[in-house]
Amino acid sequence: MRLTKKVREQLLDQNEGFVTATHNSQRNSTEDRTYTIADGELHIQARGNTSWADSRYEKEWVADDEATHRFLKNNLGILNTDGTD
Repeated sequence: MRLTKKVREQLLDQNEGFVTATHNSQRNSTEDRTYTIADGELHIQARGNTSWADSRYEKEWVADDEATHRFLKNNLGILNTDGTD
């Protein structure tokens, strides 16, 4: 399936309310991300910390086209793709 702009918009619309999470742990840092599809956009929330004492962080943002494309491509198997070409 080609993830054209039209197909990405359709996938975002028909997967409204979809939520998934990832956890990444490396030697000196950990990060948990929550991905939510809402209002036709992919919202990302990241929480994590590094080995530094004051390094805890929490960020939220709306994914750009490139990040949305990558997310949809990587998660096609668990998304509702009915009716998309």
